[in-house]
Amino acid sequence: MLTMACLRCIISGRVQGVGFRYSTRLEAIRLKLTGSATNLVDGKVEVIVCGNPDALQIFNSWLWRGSEWAGVTNVECEPVDLAHYNNFQTG
Repeated sequence: MLTMACLRCIISGRVQGVGFRYSTRLEAIRLKLTGSATNLVDGKVEVIVCGNPDALQIFNSWLWRGSEWAGVTNVECEPVDLAHYNNFQTG
């Protein structure tokens, strides 16, 4: 049986206006994860991501690097209820 999990992550630092959400989407697709990445009004990015727990662990490590121009200073993730996305969206 395939195990699935979802995380809600808040990423802080220079993460808006630097291609962070776009790069996050590409990495999620590469890892076969679904979810969304959204800019928050406080300058952070919220990521909801669902999929295989091993892929989520790799994705979580990637969030600390982010896009080429990002300057990630903090990533806080917590498990959330399983959500069903068809793909990975940016908003």
